[in-house]
Amino acid sequence: MTASAPELVLAGGTVHTPSGAGIADVAVRDGKILGVGSYPDAARRIDCTGLDVLPGVIDSQVHFREPGLEQKEDLESGGRAAVMGGVTAVFEMPNTNPNTDTIMRVHDKLERAHHRMYCDHAFYVGATAENAEELGELERIPGTAGVKIFMGASTGSLLVAEDEQLARVLAHGRRRVAIHAEDEARMNARKGERVEGDPSSHPVWRDDESAMLATRRILRLAREAKRPIHILHVTTPAELELIAQHRDVATCEVTPQHLTLEAEDAYPRLGTYAQMNPPIRSAAHVAGLWHWLRQGVPDVLGSDHAPHTREEKARPYPSSPSGMPGVQTLLPLMLDHVAKGHMTLERLIDMTSAGVQRVFGLVGKGRIATGYDADFTIVDRKGRFTVTEGWLESRCGWSPFTGMELDGRVMGTIVRGHMAMWEGQLANQALGEPLRFAGAL
Repeated sequence: MTASAPELVLAGGTVHTPSGAGIADVAVRDGKILGVGSYPDAARRIDCTGLDVLPGVIDSQVHFREPGLEQKEDLESGGRAAVMGGVTAVFEMPNTNPNTDTIMRVHDKLERAHHRMYCDHAFYVGATAENAEELGELERIPGTAGVKIFMGASTGSLLVAEDEQLARVLAHGRRRVAIHAEDEARMNARKGERVEGDPSSHPVWRDDESAMLATRRILRLAREAKRPIHILHVTTPAELELIAQHRDVATCEVTPQHLTLEAEDAYPRLGTYAQMNPPIRSAAHVAGLWHWLRQGVPDVLGSDHAPHTREEKARPYPSSPSGMPGVQTLLPLMLDHVAKGHMTLERLIDMTSAGVQRVFGLVGKGRIATGYDADFTIVDRKGRFTVTEGWLESRCGWSPFTGMELDGRVMGTIVRGHMAMWEGQLANQALGEPLRFAGAL
């Protein structure tokens, strides 16, 4: 084998590149893509005949709960769940215990993740009234995904609710800021809408206007600050219609669960296991999200993986916590939506790879192209797959999608040329590394 020969070739699959899809080999050397074409000479060949070779899936919103909440999840178990579901990289959220809101706490997470996480990773910094002036420095730490604002209270203690505080946060830094847009004042005023023991009252309490009011406010503040924002887990069609009118300052995300679960079925069937923030809403909301997805408005898909233990979820509503696991089921669920004709595979690829790269300025990720990191998600679109608890790697051990039979199966996850998972078998070693961003040090 010559010095320039590939170390690994993914042979004969349908390879999805920026130029389109076609049957080809993908060659890898030193963790990078050497080229796409015909490569008969390689130290290792993996036969991908009949399979689709996608750019590595990136989940830009997960909560892996470490430090402080490891009974729900930790970085190692969350990383296992990610690669088992075909996810090669994640952005992890800051509402841990303690919150990720200082340089030391970011570095602590990076150290905890080193070769414990199977996937590549970055960590958000949580915005607070106390650290607002430091955020321009904090967002530039290598391995940092940017700044996250909670406008409405959710799991944990991070909260920036008032316009004056939000403006201070947006005034410090340049990178795109991720937003949980629910209006705290309105939700406080509506707590009486919660019905003891009835989780179906969750979307009545945290209603459409709670989301819309916060989204309107943050769009106005972002425009005044000339600061790009990214609105997470959008649940109402009206918000997507509004965001479409503000594309110069705003990008946005939708989640598989808000595209899949309908309140009319989910709350009677799942109870508090369907409880999350913002809530699972009606079938009409789901149809509206799909309408705007087909119009190209949501930029990315994120799982908002937010596990809790069964014991915690068993508490009667509203003392039960909000959140559900999702990183492992993100791609299987969406492949099923592709199979059902709800979206094209090309749109799915864009929302989980190239779209994430565009929105956040990722370096070396998001496409199958020479010189990029050798991150691949390999799927069998003809395979059928049932979500079982035995397949789940999350420490919480449950999923709202258990028992669903899905069209499309994740076969392999390759991270920078390393086989992290193949046919349900995890690698012996976790080799995830910090992600790199334009705009970070």
